Amino acid sequence: MKGKICLVTGASSGIGMATCTALSEIGAAVVMVCRDERRGKAAHAKVASQSGNQSHDLILADLSSPASVRGLAAEFNAKYPRLDLLVNDAATFLSKRVVTPEGLELMFATNYMGPFLLTRLLIPKLEAASPSRVINVSAPSSMRPDFDDLQGERAFGAIGAFGASKAADLLFTYALARKLEGRGVTVNAYHPGIVRTRLVRGAPPAVRIITGVLNVFMGVSAKRASQGLVHLASSADFEGTTGAVIHDGKTVKAPFSDDVEAQDRLWQISCKLAELPEEV
Repeated sequence: MKGKICLVTGASSGIGMATCTALSEIGAAVVMVCRDERRGKAAHAKVASQSGNQSHDLILADLSSPASVRGLAAEFNAKYPRLDLLVNDAATFLSKRVVTPEGLELMFATNYMGPFLLTRLLIPKLEAASPSRVINVSAPSSMRPDFDDLQGERAFGAIGAFGASKAADLLFTYALARKLEGRGVTVNAYHPGIVRTRLVRGAPPAVRIITGVLNVFMGVSAKRASQGLVHLASSADFEGTTGAVIHDGKTVKAPFSDDVEAQDRLWQISCKLAELPEEV
């Protein structure tokens, strides 16, 4: 990975920051994407200190805002000639329904639409670096998105909405992998397992309690979880792997991998919401 240009969202803490540190330690030039300026600058300094690598950058962006995502892509495109690795890690969990100024439910916007839009805007840079890799940090969620109520206007449950956003990431992974086949860009999802992070800090009390118990007995540190992600990002073992979900160094069977109809339907809806053509 020495000299490779990598962009990682959700880089201010957790798996995102641990991944930035690990990539920097093996010589990559990492672009850290953070929403909060104070936390972003602190994370940027910490990665530099721990890795000893000064070849990394910080770009501030809110993945829930299409305008902010477009600004992020424009800034990256102006600064860098190519993109060898894109890691979509940013995510949020909320106990109540919150709507963005664009009318999108916030978890759907942050966990799915932001990564969708960003990835689409950076495809030319990914192709310029061919062979390159896209990794969507997700989970094998079987919570099928309700295509007639994606924003939870008629019915909203925090756990269901979060699960649907992760399932959307899977559908996107499969669809994009098919559309980019033969173009030198692989697209995979990474399932980190149960990780001790701050993700569920906004969840209902019952969810926080259950997650806390699971973390004690089954959870791994963000650093440990990032090791599998970096292996997927850098190893020749995955050079030709695309359209897969990887956990613990192995391809795992995940929901919707064969549901091309659902993949294409979400793709069409997402392109309309992002005001992008369906063709890649």
